[in-house]
Amino acid sequence: IDNLEIQKHLTAVEEKNLAPSKFALLQNYPNPFNPSTTISYSIPTFNGKQSLNVTLNVYNTLGQKVATLVNKAQAPGNYSVQFNASNLPSGVYFYKLQAGNFVATKKMILIK
Repeated sequence: IDNLEIQKHLTAVEEKNLAPSKFALLQNYPNPFNPSTTISYSIPTFNGKQSLNVTLNVYNTLGQKVATLVNKAQAPGNYSVQFNASNLPSGVYFYKLQAGNFVATKKMILIK
């Protein structure tokens, strides 16, 4: 590979659209966790909109909201949020992402 070929490859990568092609809510890591964990998700371009209202909430097993991690309009892209549960008891929790008409929920475990 010569320098010209490398330059062409780098340029192609820079021009590539980095917006995700679909909604995604990934499993938090680490899981189980103590006291903090990372939650990642993807927001694609949706019906040509430049941004969507996004909420990411955490619930206990009784369905009570214990934290709001995201509540704002976000542009298409990949996001990660830290959740610190140092003020919560050990147990099972659920995190729910809502963006446009997309809704997904996953389970996580806090062990102290």
